[in-house]
Amino acid sequence: MKRLGHLSIIAHDMALIFEFLALVTLVPFIVLIIYQEWEMIIPMGMVPFTFVTLGVLISKVPKKAYTPSLSVALVAVALTWLAVALIGSIPFALALDIPWTNSIFESMSGWTDTGITMMTSLDTLPRTLIFWRSFTQWLGGIGVIAFGIAMLSRSGLSQIQLYRSEGRSEDLMPNVVSTGRRMWAIYFFLTVVSTGLILFSGIPLWDAMNLAMVAISTGGFTPHDAGVLYYNNPLLEALLIPVMIAGSLPFKLYFLVYRGKFRMFFKNSVVRLILALSLIGSVAVVFNLYLFNEYTLTEAVRFGTFGTISGLTSTGLQNSSLQWLPLPLIILMLLMFIGGASGSTAGGIKVNRVILGYEGLVWWFKRLFVRGNVLVPFKHEGKNIPTRISEVELSKNMLIIILYVLVVFVATILALHIAPTPFEVHKVVFEVISAISNNGLGHGYMTAASPAAAKWLFIFVMWIGRLEIIPVLILVMGIVRGFEPR
Repeated sequence: MKRLGHLSIIAHDMALIFEFLALVTLVPFIVLIIYQEWEMIIPMGMVPFTFVTLGVLISKVPKKAYTPSLSVALVAVALTWLAVALIGSIPFALALDIPWTNSIFESMSGWTDTGITMMTSLDTLPRTLIFWRSFTQWLGGIGVIAFGIAMLSRSGLSQIQLYRSEGRSEDLMPNVVSTGRRMWAIYFFLTVVSTGLILFSGIPLWDAMNLAMVAISTGGFTPHDAGVLYYNNPLLEALLIPVMIAGSLPFKLYFLVYRGKFRMFFKNSVVRLILALSLIGSVAVVFNLYLFNEYTLTEAVRFGTFGTISGLTSTGLQNSSLQWLPLPLIILMLLMFIGGASGSTAGGIKVNRVILGYEGLVWWFKRLFVRGNVLVPFKHEGKNIPTRISEVELSKNMLIIILYVLVVFVATILALHIAPTPFEVHKVVFEVISAISNNGLGHGYMTAASPAAAKWLFIFVMWIGRLEIIPVLILVMGIVRGFEPR
């Protein structure tokens, strides 16, 4: 089957997702009407118009009665995310008259929950655009595919494969549509609760709503140029910490809490490791800031704890310039690279892969110290997994980790050649890891003044990081070689 023939298999599912996004992207018009920013009608109206037009056109593709392969589902996810980022850039380009590169960068950073920004005057932007930035992160946090599938009235193999291809692994309900809807309900509830919690800091409702959206989605965009520092509010920073952690935990656990299974929440190995990394990482960073960075103990605790949690959860909110010595930055890099949990809004390689990698290493060493005819079972989450399945899953797990490392290495080399700067190498590596982990913490290497080539490099890194690399690689290989197995 030819390349376009393969893509036509899942065209109707993609069309439904685009049509749903056309409906959802009308939400910013509420802000537009409240603040009477009528000049934003055309820039914002072009988004739902483009989505619905694209959806209708794609739906006209002749449907093939053929079961799609996983590779086709992966390609569909990669193309969908790319299209969403391109369409999402329209308001920035039309309303602000900025280069399309900057607009696409801002949009990709928003939808992928990265948070690196090209905007230089947030305090003077129309509130509709401020909300649009936050809203893209909120939608991107739950996942474009997961959000679209939640509205589908039927469930089939195409939806399941699309859902899994986006890095989702939740199994809350019997079918994927019910799971998507349940995730949407949990996500909306967490956002409302987070907004109420942040309001206790004394900031306005507008700011609280935007910060809640980007914190629970582990995004990082803020309504002001100075970011979180604009408020100079330690209480706000303290209240944002549990919101960021909540966004980095698997949503499946919230469903269990809803069902009254509270004990399973804290017995979960992923939750325990995230909390442990938060505590140990914060102590290590605070210790270094206090002893070697000339911060007072109060400042070290404030900046170190917030920065560590923001890095680990891949949120990217900053309450300091991060002009630290290399050691605390290296700790932060490691935590950013790990990220939150699978099935959460966080980026990175995911805590689940770290746990699986550790269990696989222990299993491998145990097998070295037994007789050849002795079988050592591989245990994961209290269950014995057959050796054949274990070896395959452990190999896939390590492949993803290795690919992440390779992308960081190659992207750093390219960044140093494309945009030579006075920044030290470890700071460039820091920003590359921040981009691929969809984090957003940075030193100022990537700004509106950066070369266009460097911006496109980071656009690609954010895109490939959000999709956990494989879908984009399959897309490239499919374009070059086709999608048939060889």
